Amino acid sequence: MKFEDEVKRRRTFAIISHPDAGKTTLTEKLLLYAKAIHLAGSVKAKRASRGTISDWMKIEQERGISVTSSVLQFEFEGSALNLLDTPGHADFSEDTFRTLAAVDSAVMLMDHAKGVEPRTLKLFEVCRMRKLPVVTFMNKLDRYGLEPLELIDQVRDSLALEVAPINWPLGMGEEFKGVVDLATRDIITYDAEGRRGEGIVGSERVGFDQAESLLGARAFDRVSEELELIEHAGDVYSHERFLSGEVSPLFWGSAMSNFGVEELLSFLANKAASPGPRTTEDDETIRPEEDRFTGFVFKIQANMNARHRDGIAFMRVVSGKFERGMDAIISRSGEVLRLSKPHTFMAQERSLVEEAWPGDIVGLYNTGKLRVGDTLSSTGGIKFAGIPRFAPEHFGQLRLEDPMKRKALDTGLEQLSQEGVIQLFITPGQGGQNPYLGAVGILQFEVLKERLKNEYKVSVQFVKASFSRARWVGGEPEALDWLRATHGYLVVEDRNAQPVVLTDSNWNLSYALENAPGLELYDVEPM
Repeated sequence: MKFEDEVKRRRTFAIISHPDAGKTTLTEKLLLYAKAIHLAGSVKAKRASRGTISDWMKIEQERGISVTSSVLQFEFEGSALNLLDTPGHADFSEDTFRTLAAVDSAVMLMDHAKGVEPRTLKLFEVCRMRKLPVVTFMNKLDRYGLEPLELIDQVRDSLALEVAPINWPLGMGEEFKGVVDLATRDIITYDAEGRRGEGIVGSERVGFDQAESLLGARAFDRVSEELELIEHAGDVYSHERFLSGEVSPLFWGSAMSNFGVEELLSFLANKAASPGPRTTEDDETIRPEEDRFTGFVFKIQANMNARHRDGIAFMRVVSGKFERGMDAIISRSGEVLRLSKPHTFMAQERSLVEEAWPGDIVGLYNTGKLRVGDTLSSTGGIKFAGIPRFAPEHFGQLRLEDPMKRKALDTGLEQLSQEGVIQLFITPGQGGQNPYLGAVGILQFEVLKERLKNEYKVSVQFVKASFSRARWVGGEPEALDWLRATHGYLVVEDRNAQPVVLTDSNWNLSYALENAPGLELYDVEPM
């Protein structure tokens, strides 16, 4: 297959949602219908020996939540799909923001009983900022919820987004029988035994003229009226406007019941955005079809195989052809890295990859040389923009229960901070002892404790610190001296030896900006 054809058939996308909208279940069912797995597990079955494919970490399987991004790669209808399953919990939003930098489109999943929820709104704004095409999937139609027309108005008003239905639901709750394909007016009905099913459910496609006998007169009249309203007042789907982020195609279904999943998957495989260009910090546009290889690291995961204590750097290929064993230059350090053991993934299951194309996600063994945001290329000298690290809002230190485990603790903190589970702040002159830990969300500390215990055999107690604000420090050297000499501020260093000030109020930050000569403060890490 030609290089251009390999690029065009790639589809790299993420699923975003408010917690409990059914994101992990939808991920599992997409894999099921692509025949990447043979039996779908339910994330609710926490005590079962079989957990969902994408929630592979112990704490995820126990609590039934996603707290880390998984990479899932599979084929469907001739397309190569790279699905990035993002954390649903708001405390892990940083991981989600980084992941959205690596995709070309997103599926916005909503619970039709709740509509647009706060986290949905926030994540959509990130998609809009990145100009990502967004596909909307209204989930849980097997339950009773808001009326379809009401939901469409809510999405339009809350997100200022045009919504073009691709299909339309036939009822809801126990009366949910299927969907209408709006392009053909065919109705697609599903086998009732598919409810809560683990396998692919059967479906039947018939003409709309047969719908009344299937639905009953009253339901048929209601659907006919809704379709007439949509036809005259609804937004029209345009593929070009979808790719530019101006209109969102809308699907209805139930991931738990498997209703509507195949229709969504087929759209993603055939019409989701193929790999696009990326911009460097020097405003250079790198296009996928260029000969030179480029890629960037958007995620680092420690201990994907606990027996080997390995770290994996997830790299999005941006341009050129990736080949196993090739040399690449780390733009930040100028170091040449031999990419000898690259992997592709089905969650924690991995396989060696010989070649990859723009849009693909490749796992690279990381011995500490790679960081989130690093650019790799065959030529060096370029750096892609847009992998943020945000100022934490929660702080504390760890109390080690067994002093003999100090080395294991240091190793764990170093690896997990590289991964982004927490941020590590060192007090200068203390040799790295008793570092302060920072997190965007408080649940990150719980995950840290669990992973230290399960992966490094280290038991710790978390001690909350009094700080509530952190800012990276820039500007004149005199400003840094002022902070160090003034009560109410602690100056520490992040993992890149950049100065960070910790304090306990916005008032202190304002006071410092007014009084410290030439001070600059940043709530996003300066790149």
